Amino acid sequence: MKELIVGEENSLKRLDIYLTEVLGESRNFILKNIKSGKILVNGSIVKGGYALKEGDKITINDLSVDTDVKAENIPLDILYEDDDIIVVNKKCGMVVHPGSGNYSGTLVNALMAHTEDLSDEEGTERCGIVHRIDKDTSGILLIAKTNEAHRILSLGFKNKTIKRKYIALVYGVIENNKGKINAPIARSKTDRKKMCVSDVNAKNAVTNFTVLERYKKATLIELVLETGRTHQIRVHMEYIGHPIVNDPVYGRRKIINDYGQMLHAEYLGFNHPRTGEWMEFQVKPEKEFYEILDMFKNS
Repeated sequence: MKELIVGEENSLKRLDIYLTEVLGESRNFILKNIKSGKILVNGSIVKGGYALKEGDKITINDLSVDTDVKAENIPLDILYEDDDIIVVNKKCGMVVHPGSGNYSGTLVNALMAHTEDLSDEEGTERCGIVHRIDKDTSGILLIAKTNEAHRILSLGFKNKTIKRKYIALVYGVIENNKGKINAPIARSKTDRKKMCVSDVNAKNAVTNFTVLERYKKATLIELVLETGRTHQIRVHMEYIGHPIVNDPVYGRRKIINDYGQMLHAEYLGFNHPRTGEWMEFQVKPEKEFYEILDMFKNS
């Protein structure tokens, strides 16, 4: 057990921030221990945002956090890495972070084995994760190694200074060369695992697309997001009658070759969080993507 008496210089400081500074632990680690009752103020459990007062007595008991998230030696396709960030090409089929009882085989498990330097802004289960793509979507992800980088990059996504482009194969022939889908997205009331276009409790969602190539029964398109809603591209394309090929949730058709949806995060452009330098990365889809593409080209 350890006891700390708050001095005048730390009066009004948040409890979680104060202990992060004093103990050298992450804020997420401190918050979990406060919530579990292992950190008390004047003998009582308080919230992490508690404003300290001069003379407060903080009691710290045997800090520990139980977590099932473990480092796993899983191969990573790293496009770039420095002291602040990692740029990864995620394979189709890999979950980005643990959740819902799935604590193994994720990108986070692989990252934890690759480096001990990952931001913890979003907690242990999402360490380093600034943004996500679906399990069966392949392509580029930006990882933060420091909390400062995480905050700067998160702001970049919020302010739309980070640029993303996707390519997708969708069913049907799209006649217009370009289009903008402006349709709000909400969680489905009938299936909580799905999203849908709705006017009820929905968030604004905008997707731009450009036709790259037309086939007899499908169209290859490039997509640029103005917003980043859950399943946005998949929901929007299904909404306009051109669902993504092999989408198991929104596709409504037979899966081909057991491969994931034909959606790939092809391009990412952003300002480096430390230097401000503009950086761009582009990567081609996996061979399975092209195998299915060839099937539609030749049909």
